[in-house]
Amino acid sequence: MDYILVIILGLVIGSFLNVCIYRIPREESISYPPSHCGNCGHNLQPVDLIPIISYVFLKGKCRYCKEKISIRYPMIEGLNCILYLVIYMKYGFMIYTVEFCILISLLIVISMIDYNTQEVYTSTTVFGAIVGVIFILINKFVYGENVMNLLMGGLTGAAIIGAIVYLTKGMGEGDIEIAGVCGLFLGVKQIILALFLAIMLGGAVGVVVILLNLKNIKDKIAFGPFIAIGTLIAILYGNALISWYFNLLV
Repeated sequence: MDYILVIILGLVIGSFLNVCIYRIPREESISYPPSHCGNCGHNLQPVDLIPIISYVFLKGKCRYCKEKISIRYPMIEGLNCILYLVIYMKYGFMIYTVEFCILISLLIVISMIDYNTQEVYTSTTVFGAIVGVIFILINKFVYGENVMNLLMGGLTGAAIIGAIVYLTKGMGEGDIEIAGVCGLFLGVKQIILALFLAIMLGGAVGVVVILLNLKNIKDKIAFGPFIAIGTLIAILYGNALISWYFNLLV
């Protein structure tokens, strides 16, 4: 039963993430007007909004104007659902599960918008920072978490990416905000790991993209998705990877 609830929640929240991804860059309210077809403007009915199932039933087309619906919609719903399940399997019924699920959903929104527009919207990172601080306080009282470690995690994340932006101009200032938010959730060691992984992965992908002539060396590549992937790995395997690394030094 627990897993069924997590699946349903992941799919429903995933559907809402699609609304955010579509509307935030257009500076539209995420709550009003109701969900509607982007082509014909017809308000969608509840039967049109069942995550994944509606897409399959409607064969990927709007019920009213038959315009093709992007495959992105069910993919985001499915991805969010899978990640919720993975996090729940890792942490169980704990506050950490709620905390990290919110962070991952936020990073999906930020990453997709960054990929599509090369922009990071401050409204998303401010929301993340507020949620991060709230969970720092909750975890302090429930689990006795080290508040300074988490606050310093935010500063460390922002400082690392800020230094790279200042020295290389190879990233955008929005990446500083993303790293800072992730640091509030992860703490110092884990955000360093997450950003190391993000930089390595981003560099590798950048080299491949250039070698395949998909982009040239002057073109921008959204870095937000790589921070998101690094953060996800840190959430799931951070402690194990850090312990493995320090064991190599002994």
